[in-house]
Order: sequence, then structure tokens, then C-alpha cells
Amino acid sequence: MLLIKQNLLSLSMIDTSSLKQFRTVGLILITTLLVLVFRLPAVAQTPKHYTDLEFPLLAEISLPEYERYELTNGMVVYLMEDHQLPLVKGSALIKTGSRLEPAPKVGLAQTTGSLMRLGGTQQHSANEINQLLEQRAARVEVGIGTSSGSAGFNTLSEDLETVFNLFSEVLQEPAFSPQLLGFIKNQQQGGIARRNDDPGSIASRELGKLIYGEDSPYARTIEYETIDNITRDDVVAFYEQYVRPENIILGVVGDFEPNTMKSLIENTLGKWQPNTPEPEINIPSAQQKQGQGVFFVNQPQLNQSNVLLGHLGGKFDSPDYPALSVVNGLLNGFGGRLFNDLRSRKGLAYTVYGFWSAGYDYPGVFIAGGQTASQTTVKFITSLLDEIKRVQTTAISSDELDYAKESILNSFVFKFENPSQTLSRLTTYEYYGYPQDFIFEYQKGVKATTIEDVQRVAQEYLKPENIVTLVVGNEEEINPPLSQLGQTVKSIDVTIQGQAKS
Repeated sequence: MLLIKQNLLSLSMIDTSSLKQFRTVGLILITTLLVLVFRLPAVAQTPKHYTDLEFPLLAEISLPEYERYELTNGMVVYLMEDHQLPLVKGSALIKTGSRLEPAPKVGLAQTTGSLMRLGGTQQHSANEINQLLEQRAARVEVGIGTSSGSAGFNTLSEDLETVFNLFSEVLQEPAFSPQLLGFIKNQQQGGIARRNDDPGSIASRELGKLIYGEDSPYARTIEYETIDNITRDDVVAFYEQYVRPENIILGVVGDFEPNTMKSLIENTLGKWQPNTPEPEINIPSAQQKQGQGVFFVNQPQLNQSNVLLGHLGGKFDSPDYPALSVVNGLLNGFGGRLFNDLRSRKGLAYTVYGFWSAGYDYPGVFIAGGQTASQTTVKFITSLLDEIKRVQTTAISSDELDYAKESILNSFVFKFENPSQTLSRLTTYEYYGYPQDFIFEYQKGVKATTIEDVQRVAQEYLKPENIVTLVVGNEEEINPPLSQLGQTVKSIDVTIQGQAKS
């Protein structure tokens, strides 16, 4: 028996050794076969160059169905159903803005918007409103900017009635709590104290003053004195003058039943009647205040310069706006001239940009700039100006034109990602008196833009002779100095005047 076991053990050892050899040979054969199999397609299917790739045309963009109607009190209402999610979102544009506030009380419009939301209503205290909204994961917000005011809500469909009633109260019955007014004014004073913390904010603020003028409603800033001048009576008077049904365009989008939504709007906002006569709203004009010049804000703690160049721009309703957008596309982006020259080829900046911006009912600005090392500040500015002039004097190539146009046209799909974006666009166009199909006419204008159009609008609208140059940086580190630009350098003092009052 022992002999049999020893023989079996010997046989098993021989078989195991043979099996290992067989496995080794098998693995070599399989690996060789796999290499041959996968190598053949790799040779046969050489990757195409990106210019050879073909993509299907983008789908045509169209507006979803919506309904527009007016309440008897003059409020305009847009309704757009969207049942993808159990959510409802509403937004109201209010014909007001900080440009309408008196100069001695700059900050009044912003204060009014904040206090409408934070100061409670005649039916609910601020804490009660906050608790009701938090329990439902809902929001109600109010704010007033330069050229418009806005009020909005966001809620689950099942909570629509409760949240919309609160939204209606905030619009119609704000309590304007004196205690919350003091809290808001303290917040604004804190903002004044911190406004020089960010060099980019300094640059944009001071360039606005240079272009529009420091007393212009499009550039003036909130100061301690103007905040101190604001009383609760001022807030109430500003509210009653501008926040009224005939001055409001309301848009609601989401998961609602139209007749139910109409009844809810009618039973709340439909009965709203203003207590004061309708105001005459005069839109302030805008002209360029400061001519060509170089201005400097010294910030010794910086090791780089924030540079902005600019002059007065124009409005969206300019017939040349589509062609100017193509100019923007030519200058900007990873394939744009400014990126390719100042960043990639010369290494002067990590970010660089230049674009002709527009406003709906007052001129925007042409602005160019970026951040650069202190030692390359002058070279960055001269290179930026050279690129602007090159667009005016040298015809672009057909490839550049196609790149700029496609970057704009291909982005259109992102302007209509959801019905909420579309509804916001419709209400904005009505607010400023633009046609509902404005964006589609703009799209056609971009498609029709030629090489000659690009050079023509660049020569007509980009004005190097009017450019104001502003640098926020470290005077001791900037070498060569800004005087090398060939103009007198004027210093700007950004010291904050006055102090907060408790």
C-alpha cells in the first residue's frame, strides 16, 4: 500500500510540473494572439485629424408654448408649463432701479429691496416667513439693481399656494421693520469698509467712474454718508412710487395647472391697487466722462497688476451688435487672438480678455484687460492695444471668422437649456421694449456676418483714441514705469471717506 501511494505521489508531481509548463506555453500563445488581434485594427483605423471629424447639425431652437395676459390692474403675466419636475418658479420684473434714487441717498433702492424681504409683512413677521419657507424648502427673494427690480419664488408644486401667498404678501404688504432697517444699513456699512479688499473690484469700480463719471447713476457708489441719509420714510416712499402692479411683469414656469394658477394670481395680485399716482420714469442718459488717459491705484501689498482698458460702448439694439459679437468671439476664448498672443506666445498673463459689451437701454462699455506680473505691466498694455488695433487694420482669415461665428452659434443651445431661461428672456425683452424674436434675429445676424463686416465694425466701434487705461498695482514693483506709455499718469485715491455710525 505504501508503495502504491509513493507511485501515485510521483505521478502527481510529474503531472503538476507538466501542467505548469502547459499553462506557461498557453499563456504565451494567448498573449501573442491578443497582440496580433488588437494590433491589426489599430493599424487599419488611424485616428482622424480633428478637422476631418463630422458632426450632425444642431437642432433648431424653438420657444416652448406659453401664455401672456394682463390683469385689470395692469400687471403683465406669462405662464409656461413644465411638468418634468414637481417644481414651480416665479419671477417678477419691477420697473425701478438704483439709477432712479436721489444722489444724496445712494443705496436707497438696494435698501428697499432688502427690507421688503427681510422686514416681514403686515400679516407675518420676518421670522414667521423664514420658518414657513424653511419647512417647505422654498425661497422668496427680492432685490433691486441698477436698471430693474426683481422678486421671485421657488417651491414644490404641493406647496405652491402657501408660498405664492407669501410671495404676494412680500410684494404688496411689506412691513418695513425699523429694526431690520438698522440691520441692513449696518450690513451695507460693512460692505463699504471691505470694498478695497479685492484689487479686481477696485479696478472695475474705478473704471466705471472714469467712463461714466463718478456722479453718474451707472457708476456712483454707496458711501457712509448716503446710507446715513436713508430713513424708513424714504424706503416707504420709494416703494410706493415704483413697486406697483402696472410696473410689474410676472413670469411663472413649472408644474402647475393653468386655470388653478390663474385663479391664484387673480385672488392675490389681481386685487392689488396702488395708493399713489403712476410715476413718470425718465431713464438717465450716459456719456463718456473721461477722455483718453492713464490712471493708477497704488496697492503696495500686490505682486501683480490688475489692468483694465475701456471706453463707452453701446446697446443691444444696434444693427451691428451681431457683427460686434463676432469681434468678441475673435478676441476671446482659448482660440482667440488675445489668448494666443498675450498668454500663449508672450506669456504675459494667465487670463486676458477684450469685449464690446452692451446694455438694453443705456450704453455698456468696451472693456479689455487681465492680470499680469508687475514687471510686465507696460508690455501687457501695449500688446493689448496692438491686438485691438490689428483687428481694425488687418482683415481676418476665413478660418478665424468661422471659429468666432461657430463659438457663438454653438452656444445657443445653452441659452435654452430649460423653460425657466426662456421665460426669463421673454419677460426681459418685454421689460426693455425689445421684440420677442430678438435673439433669433441676432442669430441670423451672426450667421450673415462677413470678414468685411468684422473689420468695418471694429473700425467704427473700437476707439483706441478714447481708451481709458487703469492699473491697480504696486508702484515700486512696476518696471518699466507706466510713464513709458507716453501719457501723464494720474493717481486715484480710493481711501474710504467718513466712518460708520452706530
